[in-house]
Amino acid sequence: QLVESGGGLVQPGGSLRLSCVASGFTLDYYVIAWFRQAPGKEREGVAYISSSGRRTVYADSVKGRFTMSRDNDNRTVTLQMDSLKPDDTGVYYCAAGSDPAGWGLGFEQRKYNYWAQGTQVTVSS
Repeated sequence: QLVESGGGLVQPGGSLRLSCVASGFTLDYYVIAWFRQAPGKEREGVAYISSSGRRTVYADSVKGRFTMSRDNDNRTVTLQMDSLKPDDTGVYYCAAGSDPAGWGLGFEQRKYNYWAQGTQVTVSS
């Protein structure tokens, strides 16, 4: 099970920090990704970090503004979101997929077996 926290309402230019905690399994062999779904749009990949931590990939739309990190000892992954824009509004989901090679799985959603419940992020003045 994955449990998220940290969503909310923020003004443009502001920051939010999302957390995703694993329960019932360790993160050591799992890639963790963040996806988001804006109203009326398909869910899209935002960022992922491979199980080894060697690879972190960001969508072009968030590159330079979002930072993803993982703490396997505490089974926690975080997404620091800075310089937020109204286009960042949506429901954010963290997801985990088996990644024994340690290089990640990309943003193919079908490869991710565990999904959190989603947390709303609203960027508005």
